[in-house]
Amino acid sequence: MQNIIGACPHDCPDNCSMYYIVDGDRLVGVRGNQDHPYTRGRLCLKVKDFEKHHYNEDRLIYPMRRIGPKGSRQFERISWDDALSEIKDNWTRIIEEYGPQAILPFGYAGTLSLLNGMNAGDAFFNYLGASIGEKTFCASGSVTAQVLTIGPTLGTDPESFVHARFIVLWGANTISTTSHLWPFILEARKRGAKVVVVDPYRTRTVAQADWHIALRPGTDGVLAMGMINIMIEEGLIDHEYVQQHTLGYEELSERAKAFPPDAVEVITGVDANNIRQFAREYARNQPSVIRLGVAPERHPGGGQGMRVVDCLPALVGAWRHVGGGLLQMPIFVPVRWDFLSRPDWIKPGTRVINLLQIGNALQGMEQGPPIQSMLIWNTNPVSQLPDSNKIIKGLLRKDLFTVVSEHFITDSAAYADILLPASMAAEQTDIVTSWGHFYINYNQKAVDPPGEAVSNFELFRRLARAMELEDPYFHLTVEEMLTQVLDWDAPMLHGHTYEKLKKAGSIRVNVGLPDHYKPHANGNFPTPSGKCEFKSSLAEQGNFVALMLRQMCPTNQNGERLDPLPGLASPDLIETGAGPQTAEWPLQLLSPKSHGFINSEYANVSHKRRIQGEQFVLLNPADAEERGIQNGDHVRVFNQRGEFAAEARVTEDVQARLVVATFGYWRSLNGGSVNSTTPYCEKLGLGCSPGSFHNAVQINKV
Repeated sequence: MQNIIGACPHDCPDNCSMYYIVDGDRLVGVRGNQDHPYTRGRLCLKVKDFEKHHYNEDRLIYPMRRIGPKGSRQFERISWDDALSEIKDNWTRIIEEYGPQAILPFGYAGTLSLLNGMNAGDAFFNYLGASIGEKTFCASGSVTAQVLTIGPTLGTDPESFVHARFIVLWGANTISTTSHLWPFILEARKRGAKVVVVDPYRTRTVAQADWHIALRPGTDGVLAMGMINIMIEEGLIDHEYVQQHTLGYEELSERAKAFPPDAVEVITGVDANNIRQFAREYARNQPSVIRLGVAPERHPGGGQGMRVVDCLPALVGAWRHVGGGLLQMPIFVPVRWDFLSRPDWIKPGTRVINLLQIGNALQGMEQGPPIQSMLIWNTNPVSQLPDSNKIIKGLLRKDLFTVVSEHFITDSAAYADILLPASMAAEQTDIVTSWGHFYINYNQKAVDPPGEAVSNFELFRRLARAMELEDPYFHLTVEEMLTQVLDWDAPMLHGHTYEKLKKAGSIRVNVGLPDHYKPHANGNFPTPSGKCEFKSSLAEQGNFVALMLRQMCPTNQNGERLDPLPGLASPDLIETGAGPQTAEWPLQLLSPKSHGFINSEYANVSHKRRIQGEQFVLLNPADAEERGIQNGDHVRVFNQRGEFAAEARVTEDVQARLVVATFGYWRSLNGGSVNSTTPYCEKLGLGCSPGSFHNAVQINKV
């Protein structure tokens, strides 16, 4: 038996360090790395039997060619040479007739690592001259809000939460989606901390918390503005910190006057006295810390609302203390994205297509050539993206040549013309950075892939050879890439090397130890002013996209100029507190992540589905009674875009006129999926984020 160091490959902030247990040439088990300071040897239910996933009998292990109608799942085995030849012939034909921008790459974070992750194909497609696939499915709004307000900072160390006295989990179902933070929160609670969850419904985390602030969906920014109003009125501001380390306090104060607690109650549904008490306890109990999730961005005005939340720690001086401040997206480790993605190869005028809008894009482009081919890897758009029926309509086009690299024949892979088998984490070497803690983990190849599966890294090397791209970059080996993909000369990595990472399996970036780490006790925010910017200088100058979001959101927020001050959600929320409901579609549907799946991964695995349960929808007893629905009934959830089948769970955990159904289930196994109903993102939010929670439906008993 061998224990080979690895790292969880999934799109999860915890990025667990683990060991692959290998017997001969076979993966026989996995176990957590007990020496890792953050993940501490525990693996979640998604990964703890990872070896079974590798040897799933349904796994795709050979190249395949479609032989039946698109979507029929009828394929035949072919060789890699034949697959690459067909791809080359089709792409050459398309380039000659339409130009390379008729080809669109479509990748995301199904594998979350540097060489095999969402950027694995960037260099290849940039060199080829293809359209740019803009990836803003998740966190782009929250990251934009953070950069505009406090800059690209790592924020509060999650290990420092043990020192906090007041912990706010805002739009974050920590137990289900970042469970390794929870032990640090429990330790803080033993020391006397209070745990508050701000969330529209009673999640698993709410059930374990001390206090639930149950606001109406999409009103997060209004609630935060109400807190600011109270803290100013009651003299709870740390004026010394504000004066020395913030920008735009007077303007923010003026805006907050429009959000007195009684008015905020009408909009948010939170009792005005609770809002007052929340603001008081947050300000007075230092250190206070906020863990901000990505859910609030998925509403109209959601990104702006997150900017308000980002302002709160500086107003009360929470940044002065170990364990105080805010943890949002600690993604700003020194990755050499210029080396990995080669943006210097992007030709001037290259078209950018936001992949959230792929359903419409496949129907026809207003500018440039029609999309004639897509390569999909590391994602399952039919399951994961809004208005999936529109996406399927596009994928059914007879003139669209679709290539999919996958582990299984997913809902998206079913529409491929060519299927390519992808390796899994234990079958490839890579580096994994985290979006939830301060460690970089190493993943060592433990076993060979089954059949003819290859890594994403190898896939794009093969495609480069097939398309006769001769740049030396495409001949670099895995080891040569990994030695260069991190900026080892950056202060965060000073003293570390690739060899040290390989040997240790994990390294912590150089920001100080958790028991002493106070990143902004003396300001030093990585903003243009060096201060927490309540009034954003980047937004005021109108160049924040150019400075920070060139790759994340080059479509420039639909061409709209951003308000330098935060807090203006959509007018209907500000004026009435109304959601998307109408007389025809009277229920608002939230579709958060599930407890048992990671996005759509594992949703095809029977024992994982048993743990998660089949697709369900939570609805309030009043809404259930109105429709003659009882607990356990089979129901149809539908609107003008589509429908899905679910089991009704009647519960007080959700507010009246609000229903909740977790996403990730495959429509092919479930009679539709949540994203059959979610709205098409015609108008994107801050950071080009989606508004998929602004979704109105009806429910009928089947």
